[in-house]
Amino acid sequence: MPRPLMCPPELLSINLSGKHFVVTGANSGIGAATVAQLAKQGAYVTLACRRPSEGEKARASILASGATAGTVDVAELDLASLGSVKRFATRLIDSGKPLHGLVNNAGVMNTPKGKTHDGFEMQFGVNHLGHFLLTELLIPALRANQPSRIVNVSSCYHDKAQGREGRIDFDDIHFERRRYDGWAAYAQSKLANVLHARSLAKRLAGSGVTPVSVHPGWVRTNLIRSTIPPWVQNHLLSPILKLGGMIEPWEGTQSTLFALLSPEVPAHAGAFFSQTGFYRNREANRGGWPLVSPNPHAHDDAAADRLHAVSLTMVGLAEA
Repeated sequence: MPRPLMCPPELLSINLSGKHFVVTGANSGIGAATVAQLAKQGAYVTLACRRPSEGEKARASILASGATAGTVDVAELDLASLGSVKRFATRLIDSGKPLHGLVNNAGVMNTPKGKTHDGFEMQFGVNHLGHFLLTELLIPALRANQPSRIVNVSSCYHDKAQGREGRIDFDDIHFERRRYDGWAAYAQSKLANVLHARSLAKRLAGSGVTPVSVHPGWVRTNLIRSTIPPWVQNHLLSPILKLGGMIEPWEGTQSTLFALLSPEVPAHAGAFFSQTGFYRNREANRGGWPLVSPNPHAHDDAAADRLHAVSLTMVGLAEA
């Protein structure tokens, strides 16, 4: 595999004092590494996670590592519950804190068949709809504090996931009629992240809010837990997997940090920024900031518009 792409050092030394970022799923892995770096640069960061107790442990670890220039706050956010998303957004807005960046980082992968609290297929519900609603509710705050950014953490598996092509099945998004396939559901949800950023770019043009999507790389995180036990990945198979291209969380946060901090990014609103990956076209495996996705569905503006409309209805922001 090619060497991971790394942020220019000057981006990682920008003074972020007075800036506030929200990072979802930030109690471990890429999210925690993102929070640590932003706090090291002086930012106020809200660590949003489903289990606040785990978030507090992550916060303590981040502060113990020396990331004390900024402030790290912990807030409860369960993306499998639209009610939880609304409560989180209301608390944040009512707090009066400005908002300069939203990192839609949390996610699940290849889960067994299941539904969210609101009856959506679990992966589409958590990976896309929870973040879709959160973003819609926080856009006014992001507009008010522009220039600001929205970063959707997608995956190279929005292209193909274990042979399943990423596509939105608008006739059966929640696998109510077709046989459930965990990898197909994951690919669909990750393509939704890419199309969401593309749709946002059109709707937020001229607002000072820049939305993009990113692939963080094949990162050693607990995202694998529904496929193999994390201890197998982290210990038993670690040497082999690293030879195959698995990277560490710090390397995995590079695309996110670049998307948040680089002055080049606003010129590429709606684009896809990729760490090294596994694509149908080998040339794309080197990654790119930005990268033209090999998946033709990722460039379908009609699908992006349709997904936006369908998502508004599903989260209760539009008439059915």
